[in-house]
Amino acid sequence: MKLSIIIPAYNEENTIRKILARLLEIQLPESVSKEIIIVNDASRDNTEGAVLQFIQSHSDANIHYVAHAVNQGKGAALHTGIQKASGDYLIVQDADLEYDPAEFNVLLKPVLDGFADVVYGSRFMGGNAHRILFFWHTIGNKFLTFLSNMCTNLNLTDMETCYKLFRTDIIKQIPLHERRFGFEPEVTAKLSKVPGIRIYEVGISYYGRTYEEGKKINWKDGFRAIYCIVRYGLFT
Repeated sequence: MKLSIIIPAYNEENTIRKILARLLEIQLPESVSKEIIIVNDASRDNTEGAVLQFIQSHSDANIHYVAHAVNQGKGAALHTGIQKASGDYLIVQDADLEYDPAEFNVLLKPVLDGFADVVYGSRFMGGNAHRILFFWHTIGNKFLTFLSNMCTNLNLTDMETCYKLFRTDIIKQIPLHERRFGFEPEVTAKLSKVPGIRIYEVGISYYGRTYEEGKKINWKDGFRAIYCIVRYGLFT
C-alpha cells in the first residue's frame, strides 16, 4: 500500500524543511510506502527555494513539487494535491508544526485492520499532548463540529482537524469546490453521503501556533464554514 502525503504550503519557509525532514524520518508499517506532494500556493516568501533545496539534497526521496501561479487558497492547493496523488490512501499534512507526522500510524491502524475508509484525527479526544491557546477558537471549532454533525448525522468530535486520511479512489470521485478553509466542512458533508462509507476517528496530539507564529485561519473563515456546513450538508 502507498500513502500520499499532501502538503499545502503558503509562506512556510521557516517550517517547511523541518516538516519534510520529519516526514522522511517517520517509520510506517513495512507494507506501506509513501510519496510526498507539496503544493506551493504562490507563496510570497522563499518557500519554493526551501523546498527545491530540500528535494535536491534528498534526491532519493519520493517527493513531488507543484506550484500555483497565483494564490488560490488552502482548499485549492488540496484539490491539486488530490489530483496528483497516486497512493491507495492520502493524508493532509499542514506545512507548519501543529500536527505530528509520527502519529500517521495511529490513523493508519483502522485502515490496516480493515475497518475504515476514512479516518479523522481528533484534537479533542484521547490523552495526547495539546498546547493551551485560544478559548474562543476552541469553542468555535466545537460549535462548527456540532453544527456539521447535525447536518450530516455523524458524531465527530473534530470536523475541522487537518489530519484526515482518505481512501484515494473515494476522495478523487467527490467533486470539491471550496478553495479556502471551507474544504473541511465541504468534504465532511460529501463524505457522509457516500453509501456504505466507513468513517473512524482517533485521538491525536496538537501543537498549535499563535497568529504571531504564522496561524492563518480567522473569524471570516468561521462564517464561511457555517455557510458550507448548511449548503453542503442540507442542500447538496
